[in-house]
Order: sequence, then C-alpha cells, then structure tokens
Amino acid sequence: MISFTPSEEQQQLIDTIRRFAANDVQPVAHEADENERVPASVIKTGWDMGLIPASIPEDLGGFGELSAVTNALAYEELAYGDLSAALQLLAPALFAYPIVLYGTAEQRETYLPMFLEERPAHASAALLEPGVFFDPHDLKTTATPNGETVTLNGSKVYVPLAATADHFLVYAKNTETGKPEAYIVNCETKGVTVGKREGLMGVRALPTHHLTLHDVVVNASCRVGGAVGIDYEALLNRSRVALGALAVGVAKAAFDYAREYAKQRVQFGAPIATKQAIAFMLAEMAIEVDAARLMVWEAAWKLDEGVDATQEAYLAKEYASKAAMTVCDGAVQTLGGYGFIREYPVERYLRNARGFASFTGLAIV
Repeated sequence: MISFTPSEEQQQLIDTIRRFAANDVQPVAHEADENERVPASVIKTGWDMGLIPASIPEDLGGFGELSAVTNALAYEELAYGDLSAALQLLAPALFAYPIVLYGTAEQRETYLPMFLEERPAHASAALLEPGVFFDPHDLKTTATPNGETVTLNGSKVYVPLAATADHFLVYAKNTETGKPEAYIVNCETKGVTVGKREGLMGVRALPTHHLTLHDVVVNASCRVGGAVGIDYEALLNRSRVALGALAVGVAKAAFDYAREYAKQRVQFGAPIATKQAIAFMLAEMAIEVDAARLMVWEAAWKLDEGVDATQEAYLAKEYASKAAMTVCDGAVQTLGGYGFIREYPVERYLRNARGFASFTGLAIV
C-alpha cells in the first residue's frame, strides 16, 4: 500500500521550515518584494536550518542523504513563505547537488566543503539562455575541447546570485559530441562577465543576472563527472520536480489566504465564502493544489527509486505551473478590488506564479 505519511525526520523538517516561513519570511515578504532584497538575516536563518548540508551524504562530509521527496516537502514549505526567499536559499544547491550526484572524487573533495560552512555558499548555476524558444535540449552555449582545456562561449540569463557567486556551474553543448555537459567555472576566469541585475515582473527580491562567456578557457578537469559526465536528463527532471514543489507552495499560500479572507469578508450580511460562486471557486482551487502536490510527490518518489521519471517530472512541473496560475488568479478574484492592491499578498503570488513557465533550471531537488 502506498503511504503519503512523512517519516518522523521529514515531519520535523516540515515543521521547522513551516515555522521559519511563518515567523521569519512571510512578515518581510512584501517589503522584500518592494525593496527587491530579502533581508540578510532571513537568509542566514534559513541557511542555518541546514537543508543543503542535510542533502550531502555523510561519506562526503554532510549529515544526510539527497532525497527528492524530502526536498520536495521542504521546498513547498519554503515557497509558502515566499518564492523569492526560497529560490535565493536554494540557489547554492544548483551547484552542490550535481556535484554530489555526478562529481568526480576530486570535485567533491574540492567544492562540497563550502556548503558545510556557517555562511551561505557563494555558488550558482547557469542553464537558461536568452531567446523566446529556449530548449534545454538544444543549448546554444558551446564547449569546445582543446586537448587538456575546454573553451566556453555563450550567454545565460536568470542566473541567481551571479554578482556574489565565486563559482558557476555552466551548462553547455559539447561541439564534438553534441551532448550537454556541465562545467565548473570560477567567477574570475578571463572572459566571464556578469551583467547588470535583471528587472523581473515576479520574484523581484531574487537577484538574477545575465552571464556572458567569451572564449572562457577552463581545464578539462572542470567538466563535472570527468570523462563520464552527467546524466543531463536526470538533472532536468530534478529541476522540474523542484519547480513543481515550489509552485505547489505558492498556490497553497494563495489558496489559504483567499479562503481565510472569504470567511471574514462580509457582504450583504454574510461571509462571501457562503456565496456559491466563491465557494465553488475555492473548492476548485483546493483540488488544483492537492492534484499538483500528488503529481510532484510521485515524480520525486520515482527519482529516489532511481527509475526514469521523465514523464512524471515533466507532467508534474507543467501541471503545477498551470495550477499555481489558476489558484493565484482565483485568489485575486476572491479579494475583488483588494486583490489588485500591492499591500495584499495575492497580487505578488500571481506575479511569482507567472514565472514558473520560464524558471527551468532555477531550482533542483
């Protein structure tokens, strides 16, 4: 029989992050969005929970294991607090988890210790590229082997925390094999240029930047996984599950706020929650949240089982992204005119939810 009951350790993690989201993140989310900056104290508190170190196996210096299901549970709670804060807290994982999964012994020994320190690790990853029809299976950024070195050329967008990152994990297409690969690139390498901060419609408190690589020469040893390389599709699936879980968190936050508002808002002598149009819309919103969550959990479970989860991960991400839009739009409608006012969180939820269609590679479980 399938059980959807979290283990004792998972429930403790859920409870811890839920308290963090309620006590530390939600109270500052509006101000963070307005000022385009998550308070450093919030990020430090979130980092101290040890979510990333807990995903690094003990034999690699961490104190746990990399579990897609556990991370999906955690990501939902983080996004429930605020999506910008969640993505900023999880940005270092974009670098760490591929190293955990596919890095060589030398790469793991060199780079994983930075994720076990008290301060947040200064590392990020670059996958998305400029253009309307970005296809992660047809990367325009190239990696040209030259014996003991590799030359990288291309442009990346939506690179989180790029201005403060010491290291990037750059995804590029090998010009000889045509296969996507990942390369560790130091920020000070000649030819690496971090552009100005991008102005986004949603997740305004998350700093993202354009990254340009012009004849960037790195050692062949910087290829993640060495000669074996990475399982690129598996990493894409992990990103899809992560984004699906985050989308569920945003949708759940919007639904909960709209439901409570509808219970308290009185019109014509009765709470609007008793009106059929509102009640039916809230019911549909609840269905969307639960359906998306179950799809994400199934995909995450398959990832942990080590079987191909491409179909489940893709469908979960697509469904959760659309569900988040549906639920957040319903929340705005529930609040009526107030839903369009910035002081109410539902308009921020809607703006953030709109980004999931474009967030490929911005999170990973």
